[in-house]
Amino acid sequence: MDLMEKVVSLCKRRGFVYPSSEIYGGLANVWDFGPLGTLLKNNIRDLWWKHFVLDRDDMVGIDSSTILRPEVWEASGHVAGFNEAMIDCKECKNRVRADHLIENNFPNRKVEGLPFEKLTEIIEKEKIPCAKCGKCNWTPVRKFNQLVEVKIGVLEEGKDLAYLRGEIAQGLFLNFKNVINSMRVKIPFGIAQQGKAYRNEITMGQFTHRTFEFDLMEFEYFIRPETWKNVFEMWRDEMWKWALSLGIEEKSLRWREHEAFERSHYSKKTMDIEYKYPFGWKEMWGIAYRTDFDLTNHMKNTGVDMRYTDPDTGDKFIPHVIEPTFGLSRLTGITIFNGYFEDNKRTLLKLNPKIAPYKVAVFPLLANKEKLVNKANVIYEILKKDFVVAWDDRGNIGKRYFSQDEIGTPWCVTVDFQTLDDETVTVRDRDTTKQERVSVDKLLSYFQNRI
Repeated sequence: MDLMEKVVSLCKRRGFVYPSSEIYGGLANVWDFGPLGTLLKNNIRDLWWKHFVLDRDDMVGIDSSTILRPEVWEASGHVAGFNEAMIDCKECKNRVRADHLIENNFPNRKVEGLPFEKLTEIIEKEKIPCAKCGKCNWTPVRKFNQLVEVKIGVLEEGKDLAYLRGEIAQGLFLNFKNVINSMRVKIPFGIAQQGKAYRNEITMGQFTHRTFEFDLMEFEYFIRPETWKNVFEMWRDEMWKWALSLGIEEKSLRWREHEAFERSHYSKKTMDIEYKYPFGWKEMWGIAYRTDFDLTNHMKNTGVDMRYTDPDTGDKFIPHVIEPTFGLSRLTGITIFNGYFEDNKRTLLKLNPKIAPYKVAVFPLLANKEKLVNKANVIYEILKKDFVVAWDDRGNIGKRYFSQDEIGTPWCVTVDFQTLDDETVTVRDRDTTKQERVSVDKLLSYFQNRI
C-alpha cells in the first residue's frame, strides 16, 4: 500500500475525512470532514485568523455571502475567463483536465494556460493513456467554466441565474467602500475572510487537494501601486514562515512563479508555495498581485466611486492589491500527509500540538479500579477547561498509547496507583515515547508551556 492509500485509509478509519454521500455510492471530488478532521481544520483556521487578523493592527475581517449577483462575476472576468481545458476518453467516458493529464504523466512539465490546440497536440504526440481504461482515444480539448451555476427565486418559472462563488475575494472587493466608510482604516490595510468556495473540478484521485467544495482563508491587502514589490515580498516571507510554524517540513515546500500564460486574467505576478505530495509537487498556497483590476472593473460597471482618499494629503486613487490565499481544506490534508510516520511498531501523526485535534489523552491505568477511574475523571475535567482532551479506558495501556499516536495526540496522561499515593501522573510524549512523572497540580502549566 502506497502513502496515498495509507493516509486516505487512516483518515476514514480514525474520523478525519470521509467520502461524501458514501452510502449512495459517493460523489466525485467531494469529501466530508469527520470529528477529528473538523477539530484539526478548525484549529488551523483559528490560528490563521489570530496570526493574520487579530494580532495585526492593519487588518479587519468580514464574512460575505457565498452567492453574489451574476453581474459581479461578469465584471470580475470570471464568466469569460474562468475556463479550464476539458478532455474526454471516448472509450470509457472518463473526463479529466487536459493540463493535469499531461502533468500527471510528465510531472516537470507545466502546461496550464496553453492554448487548447497545443494541449491536444501534446496528448496525441505523447500517446498519453487514460488512467481509468488505459486506452489513448481522446476527444479534442474543450472549454468548460469552473463557476457553479444556481437558480434563485420563489417561483420555478421566475428563477434567476446566479453563481456560487468560485473565489472568496469578490466579497472583499464589493465591501471595500463599506469598510472604508465604517472603520478607521488607512492604506496600507487588509480585509480578510474565511469561507466556502465552489468550482467545477474534474480532477480525481487527489484526495482533499482539489475538490468541488472547499474552504479558503485569504485577504486583500490594499496598497499604493508604487509599493507593490516590497509588499509582495513581505507577504511572501510571512506565508513561508507561517507554513513552517505549522510543522510542515521545509524540504517538502518550494516557491514557483507562474509563467505569463499561466497567470489568472487579473494578475500581474503570481507565485505558489508548492507541497510535495505522493503524486508530485502541487500548489499549497498562492500570492498574487491583482493590481487595481477588480476595484476598477466594479467601479466601471456600477458607477460607484471605489477611489480611496488619503486623509493626510487628500489624494484620490484606486488602490492596488496583494492577495495571499490559503486553501484550508487543502492545508488540512497536507498536515496529515506531512505528519504521517511509520516505524516497526506503530503509525503516528506528528502533528504540531497547536493544531492537533486532541492535545492530551487521559487514561486510568485500569478501567475496573474505581479509585483510579475517579481520579482520572477529576484530572480530565481540570484539563478540559483549557484543552480538547480525549478519554480512553479501553484495552491495555500500550494499545491506548498507539491509538492516540495514530490520531496525533501529543501527550498521554496515565493515572496509576502511584498517583493515589503522591499526586503524580505519568506523562508520555507521542514523538519520543519518553515518560516522566508530573505533579497533578502542575499538569496545566506543563501543557500550556508546550503548546
